[in-house]
Formats: sequence, structure tokens, C-alpha cells
Amino acid sequence: QVQLVESGGGLVQAGGSLRLSCAASGGIFSSYAMGWFRQAPEKEREFVSVINRSGASTYYADSVKGRFTISRDNAKNTLYLQMGSLKPEDTAVYYCAADKIYCAGAGCYKDGMDYWGKGTLVTVSS
Repeated sequence: QVQLVESGGGLVQAGGSLRLSCAASGGIFSSYAMGWFRQAPEKEREFVSVINRSGASTYYADSVKGRFTISRDNAKNTLYLQMGSLKPEDTAVYYCAADKIYCAGAGCYKDGMDYWGKGTLVTVSS
């Protein structure tokens, strides 16, 4: 079973950048597709991005496309989310997740992924 721990959240001004990290343990990191989700206050969880096992394929929600970049370092068992041009509406708890299956599509992970971290809070001030 995979354990996931996010870090890197914090307070940033609109237009700024932030990089989130997700450290994985307890499993073979390179055997999982990895994703980021977020949940804003009083809103449902939202898919952000997913990356395949090798890192060669990625997919983004329309709301973050062109501003966020997902990447992974399989040697370090770590997933990243580089966030740029941040907006107040990006404010949310960001969750790292792992799944055995990679799927690039808007509804692929509507039921979530297999394993989840506890999240890290990102607050974007206007």
C-alpha cells in the first residue's frame, strides 16, 4: 500500500508561483499513475492533473492548463505540481493521489484514485 505525503503549500499572492511535492513510500512508485486533486471550501473535490508511470504523458483540467505543470521523479519517489499565474480561485487543499491505471480524460477519475495523501493548503490572495 502506498503512503503519500504532500508538502509545499502556503500563502501566495495572485500571479505568483508555488511548487507542491508529494513523497511516496510503501510501494513501487513507478508502477502508479499519479495525480493531483483539489478541494476548495464548500466545493466538491476537483481533478487537477494526472501523469503516467514514466512521466511521458500528462493531462490537465481545463482550469489549470497552461498554468500548472505536473512532473515526477521516479528515482526520488516524488511527484510535483508547479503552479504558476495563480488566481484566488486556485485556493484549495491540494491532494496527491495514486492509481494503478493511467487515463487521460475529463471524467476518468470522477470516483477518485486508489490512494490519497492528507493534503496541503494553498491560499492565493488577491
